[in-house]
Amino acid sequence: MSRVVVVYHSGYGHTQRMAQAVAQGANAELIAIDAEGNLPAGGWEQLEAADAIVFGSPTYMANVSWQFKKFADASSKPWFAQKWKDKLAGGFTNSAGMNGDKQNVLLAMFSLAMQHGMVWVGQGLMPANTKAAQRDDVNYLVSYAGAIAQSPSDGGAQDMSAGDLETARLYGQRVAEVAARLKG
Repeated sequence: MSRVVVVYHSGYGHTQRMAQAVAQGANAELIAIDAEGNLPAGGWEQLEAADAIVFGSPTYMANVSWQFKKFADASSKPWFAQKWKDKLAGGFTNSAGMNGDKQNVLLAMFSLAMQHGMVWVGQGLMPANTKAAQRDDVNYLVSYAGAIAQSPSDGGAQDMSAGDLETARLYGQRVAEVAARLKG
């Protein structure tokens, strides 16, 4: 069995809810980046032992949160030792806007993964882009690079779209399946 770790920062609980959905799909361990941008004790060791790492951050001002950026910058130590080389990688994000520049966040995570020599796993889902599509359909927001979600700015994590959360769960499942195939 492959070991998948989801490392994420969540400012208001929405990204945490996505992280939980990704982790459920991947049967993954969760590592929360705290409000100061730090990992809990043993977090770096968990990442080193993983076969796949899925990154998560809210979209703030068209980029990752500063806490996630601090984590990314601190990953220069494993980068220097090539500890994440050839691991699978993926990413997810949430913002209040339907677009909200989420693609910028996924590209930042993709670039981080490429610097580490990781192998990125795309979403692998068809879009819900027909006239009959509903907001709670899987991949309604249409992303191929990773899982994305939209949350109302005046709503809590409980108000997230069931389709966005299922999209995140399916993405986690895909990462785990690819990891198992490669390990296999």
